[in-house]
Amino acid sequence: MDPKIYERYSRQILFEGIGEAGQQRLLEASAVLVGCGALGTAVANLLVRAGLGRLRIVDRDFVEPSNLQRQTLFTEFDARQALPKAIAAERRLGQINSGVRVEGVVADLQPANAEELLGGFPLVLDAADNFETRLLINDAAVKLGVPWIYAAVIASYGVTMTIHPGRTACLACLVESSVEADSIAPGAEETCDTAGVLGSAATAIAALEAAAAIRLLSRAPGEADETESAAGRLVSLDVWSGRFQTIRVARREDCRACVRRDLRYLEGAAQPHVTMCGRDSVQIHERSRSLDFAALEKRLAATASDVRQNNFLLQFRVAPYQMTVFADGRAIVKGTRDPAVARSLYARYIGA
Repeated sequence: MDPKIYERYSRQILFEGIGEAGQQRLLEASAVLVGCGALGTAVANLLVRAGLGRLRIVDRDFVEPSNLQRQTLFTEFDARQALPKAIAAERRLGQINSGVRVEGVVADLQPANAEELLGGFPLVLDAADNFETRLLINDAAVKLGVPWIYAAVIASYGVTMTIHPGRTACLACLVESSVEADSIAPGAEETCDTAGVLGSAATAIAALEAAAAIRLLSRAPGEADETESAAGRLVSLDVWSGRFQTIRVARREDCRACVRRDLRYLEGAAQPHVTMCGRDSVQIHERSRSLDFAALEKRLAATASDVRQNNFLLQFRVAPYQMTVFADGRAIVKGTRDPAVARSLYARYIGA
């Protein structure tokens, strides 16, 4: 190993579980991260500092002032510029470790693009903010045959589990009821918009998720170690009460996903339910259309206020709503939870 690289990671190399060989494997490894909020920024920061060779970050959202309380890669400048989170994270991580290839992708993970965005990586990391996206990741991981790490945080509580499709319980085994294959367990859909979230809880779960990723990516092929025994265990903690628990999750014999390979989320058969964490907002999904921001800004000048744009998005206000439109036609409508209202505003100001 190059002496400068060795020096950079020397304290990590001294750790018996990694060593020089493990560090070299990590430098040659890659992963894809879905979501770049409180959990995602902390996970990305830890992995890039640890020397992961390549990290793709997929996120649909942009930076706002309310994010700064817990999303550790972003600054007030990012919020003022309304930068897409994936782009702001890519820039900041490049300053932290220029030896890591970081790729920010501004996109909403959907059935139509899941295999393209997640394929080619040996590990998928979850930092999403809703269970529909996580079950889509689960279906994609089952089809691609790659491990992934589930993680979620709400209020002061968080959970994480490493999943090896076909060998351990998958997310569908854990959260879908035995009565209906697409029925999520009660309480699973609470969001930070209703319960809040502590940055310390996200950081704690991110540390566990990042450690699991490093353990998996730094081990030698076929090496039997604690990685295998840790997989399939749901770890939960509450940073407010100090409670910590780990339980083995059994693989369900009738699992819709990993046993029967009914990949309804990947096939687009499951009805999407969009949750914009922390905001009273509705997302209009990608329409595979290309927008001319300059022409749109000119058209909106007479009817909207606070119209502004950057290279990635255009924002404007039509009181009491705020709309953020991305270059591919996707939009976030803030100020309503009614999809019909959001679609009506989109059609009126962007076009049907």
